[in-house]
Amino acid sequence: MLRNELIRYPIYLCIHPFKGYWDVKYEGKGRLNIALTILLMLTVAIIIKRQYAGFIVNFNNPNELNSLDELMFIVLPFFIWCVANWSITTLMDGEGKFKEIIIVTAYALVPMILIYLFTTMMSQVITLEEAVFYFFLDGVATIWFIYLLFVGIMTVHQYTATKTIVTIFLTVMVMGILIFLGLLSFSLFQQIYSFVETIFKELAYRT
Repeated sequence: MLRNELIRYPIYLCIHPFKGYWDVKYEGKGRLNIALTILLMLTVAIIIKRQYAGFIVNFNNPNELNSLDELMFIVLPFFIWCVANWSITTLMDGEGKFKEIIIVTAYALVPMILIYLFTTMMSQVITLEEAVFYFFLDGVATIWFIYLLFVGIMTVHQYTATKTIVTIFLTVMVMGILIFLGLLSFSLFQQIYSFVETIFKELAYRT
């Protein structure tokens, strides 16, 4: 049953986003465990893409890639987006719950998984002249994701198109603020830690 829901319904939603997200919101067809599985699958797909894409289109040095770093730069922004969107929409009379925001955002990632896996395999056999198709498909994946995310946010919060655009813009701004505060807090923590460590070393030296 889980396998059926994992494969069939997210793909159906990609093709019929308005009906699909409506069913997620009001028919309970979205599953949190499936959403988290999709996020994990995207992480794996991007790691494979950056590690094994053909040398013609791969500008990364595979020897310098760290899978844990890739995980941080994919999973962390995902949850920062969800927290920021929930915070903004709570103030703007949004009807979506935090769980629903996670689900609609994760389901919007499905085209990226499918296209990234395909382009990674395609990159092994294409020539330099055909590389344009690789980057074109990557662009399609991004646009498709943005479109699904827009429809998902609009449906789950029951917003108009204009209000959805404003909400997404504000969400991106809040994401920037959260990231800035996180980096600032991390920097202050490092300074406090260094200060305390210096004091302990000084006391140990004097005793």
